[in-house]
Amino acid sequence: ATSPLFEKKRQIVEVDGGDGGLILQCDVVRLGQVFGNLLTNASKYSNDGGRVRVSVARDENSVVVRILDDGIGIAPDLLPRVFDLFVQGSQTIARSEGGLGLGLAIVRSLVMAHGGTVEARSDGVGRGSEFVVRLPASEGASAVETGAPPSAGTLTSMRVLVVDDNRDGAELVADLLAQMGCDVRVAFDGPSALEIVARGFAPNVGLLDIGLPVMDGYELATRLRALAPQARLIAVTGYGQAADQQRSADAGFQHHLVKPVPPDVLAAVLRGNS
Repeated sequence: ATSPLFEKKRQIVEVDGGDGGLILQCDVVRLGQVFGNLLTNASKYSNDGGRVRVSVARDENSVVVRILDDGIGIAPDLLPRVFDLFVQGSQTIARSEGGLGLGLAIVRSLVMAHGGTVEARSDGVGRGSEFVVRLPASEGASAVETGAPPSAGTLTSMRVLVVDDNRDGAELVADLLAQMGCDVRVAFDGPSALEIVARGFAPNVGLLDIGLPVMDGYELATRLRALAPQARLIAVTGYGQAADQQRSADAGFQHHLVKPVPPDVLAAVLRGNS
C-alpha cells in the first residue's frame, strides 16, 4: 500500500524479516494501519533517494519491529511528545511537510490496545528517525483477525460529537474514537455542532473546545444542554488554570481535559473511569 510513495521519491526500502516464525495474536487490519502510518511517515519525511530499513526480530517475549529512516529527524524538544494528540511540530525545527504526522496518536493507541508499546528515537534534526514497535509474541498460536483490537477499552455504540476549530485536531480525535468503536460526528464551530444535533444526532458525549469562533465552548455547552440533555460534556482545551476549570464546571462540563490529551486518558474519561 505504501510502495507508490517510495517509488515516487525513488527511495530504497530494505526489509529484514529475521528467521520467520514470529506469531502474534492480533487484529491484522489494525496492525496494517499501524505500520502503514509509520512507513508513510518514513517516506514523507525523508528526502528523494533516501533509505528506509524495516527489521523484525524476536526479543524474549516480544516481537520487535523497527522502522529506521535517514530523513530530517525530530527536534529534541518534540521527541517526547510525538504521539500526543493535537501536537504538531514547527516545520522549521521538526518536519518539513506539515509537522509530526497526525497518525502517530492513532498508532500509539492501536499498539497499546494490542498490549504493546511504540517508541520514537532521533538524534535530532537532519539525523533521521527510528520507530520501535514491541508486541507480545504468541507461542504456538495462529494470527487471528478479530475485527477489533483485543482490548476491553472499546466504546462500541457510544455517540460522540467532536467540536474544534482546529480541523486537523478534530479529525484526528474523530479517527481515534472511530477506532475505539464510537459513532462520531465532527463540527468546526458552534452553529455547525448545533445543526448536527438538531438534525437528529443525539450524542452521548460532547468533546468541546473552548476557544471556538462565532460562539465559545461555554455558550455552546449551554445550548447543547437544551438540545441533548443526556449528553456528557467534556471540555478539551488549551486553557488549564484553576479558574478555567472552575468556569467550565460552572458551564456544565463534567470533565476538563487540557491539550494535548493522551489517547488512554481520553478513553478512560469516555468510559467513566476517570
